[in-house]
Amino acid sequence: MEFLESLFDGKIDMTAIVVLSLICAVGMALGKVHIRGVSLGVTFVFFTGILAGHLGLSIDPTILTFAQNFGLVLFVYALGVQVGPGFFSAFRNNGIRLNALGLMVIILGTAMAVAFSFLPGMSLPDMMGVLSGAVTNTPALAAAQQTLAQMDLDATTPALSCAVTYPLGVVGVILAIIVMRRFMVRPVDMAAPQAEHVNNTYIVSIVADNPGIIGHNLRKISEFSHVQFVVSRIWHNGRVSVPSPDTVVEQGDRLLVITSRRDVETLEALIGRREQTDWNRSDVDWNSIDPTLVSRSIIVTRADINGRSLGSLHLRNSYGINISRIVRSGVVLLATPDLVLQLGDRVVVVGEASAVDKAAETLGNAERDLNEPHLPAIFIGLIVGLIIGAIPIALPGMSSPLKLGLAGGPIIVGILIGAFGYRLHLVTYATQSANLMLRALGLSLYLACLGLSAGPTFFDAAISSTGATWVALGFAITLLPTLAVGYYAMRRRRVDFASTCGMLCGAMANPMALTYANELSDGDRPSIAYTTVYPLAMFVRVLLAQLILMILM
Repeated sequence: MEFLESLFDGKIDMTAIVVLSLICAVGMALGKVHIRGVSLGVTFVFFTGILAGHLGLSIDPTILTFAQNFGLVLFVYALGVQVGPGFFSAFRNNGIRLNALGLMVIILGTAMAVAFSFLPGMSLPDMMGVLSGAVTNTPALAAAQQTLAQMDLDATTPALSCAVTYPLGVVGVILAIIVMRRFMVRPVDMAAPQAEHVNNTYIVSIVADNPGIIGHNLRKISEFSHVQFVVSRIWHNGRVSVPSPDTVVEQGDRLLVITSRRDVETLEALIGRREQTDWNRSDVDWNSIDPTLVSRSIIVTRADINGRSLGSLHLRNSYGINISRIVRSGVVLLATPDLVLQLGDRVVVVGEASAVDKAAETLGNAERDLNEPHLPAIFIGLIVGLIIGAIPIALPGMSSPLKLGLAGGPIIVGILIGAFGYRLHLVTYATQSANLMLRALGLSLYLACLGLSAGPTFFDAAISSTGATWVALGFAITLLPTLAVGYYAMRRRRVDFASTCGMLCGAMANPMALTYANELSDGDRPSIAYTTVYPLAMFVRVLLAQLILMILM
């Protein structure tokens, strides 16, 4: 440390940059090491920071606090923006169930912490720190410390017990995921969810044989049903074509229908006999169905289309093409006329090649234009997120108001901007690599600072008898609720493995475990489940930390 200070002439800012960069670089390199197929990834930055702090490396406390908070805010905001477009549809379809399961995790862990506080040598403030570390929730720790300070009680021991139990809190959730995958998961649990969760559409072919719809056009048939669907192709006398709303359905016509999975049976009863052909396979060659029709994925890149509804573009009437579905941030959406398009949406278009080319010109389809970063939305989102997080929320019977804090405010604003930013003409699209870069940078900074601050006292506290007890109790609080609720979610509630992992990570406020869960799953199911559960889980944990101390102390 003295060498670094002398090298940079005592400039504390440059020294801090070197120390944090060194911790992040070493931690990320070690995080790539696989032991029996398991690696901790960016989580290793935290343990590298602890070791660096123990060896005497330190930086200016003001810079440390700033870097830690900035990293946390950047990570949760970028995560919120990524999953924002699919967040509300996921909440409508599966969010109540996921949040109920998340609350089960919280209640079980909190009940265990309160029960452990009656053990000899354990106090309720200590256990609130243990609970915060076991569930890796520093806002809950801050809330507990604030409550203790307002009650004129010592607020230092919760921070130490949190630091001691935090490492195993991180590892415990990852270990629970490993145990579930090894001993609890069945093949059906690894499959995509049956309910509309991530993929909001389902493709099915139906043969028209219901006399009630024969002779009517598609516009009239849609009026017969209360469900939404799109007919992308129709076979009549062996010839396939792209239908329009005025296309009349005759006896024996085959309709390729895109709808939500839960509405398939309704449309089967309305139209006729469902065929067994699986059109949802990833290897379906859509361009081989008929040589006169092509199917292309066109990217929306024109800024003037951002925020406009699909119906207002009149693409079907103008070019004679059909739009079957929209892919947004990995979520497949039904192409209804009232669907609002956003920059970066992938529009699946079916029609003749020349007509599809004209539709591509209208939508933009210039992928290189999306590589240009749109930074104003990021900075605006960070500002608004911090303001929201700082607003005090008064609750009856509590002497101090609650605050969403640095983690809660930005992630909620990120979700809202990702979902509705187009209404304010904010361009929120970012390439996947750019979003991952922001998330990785923010998370690594946060973990490096957190480990560095805990390093000097971590080992002394961990090897003491009290510290060992904290670690054991904290590990139990981490592991047992996650395993119990994880088993219940998959076996009783039929939640798929990826969404269960994301739900557990969100309930435990564990982004490091989320990173590991994402490596085990294709798509964004863990991230969507995480952000579905995280806002409510974070708020409840902060609330419980204060309520328990106020009621039981």
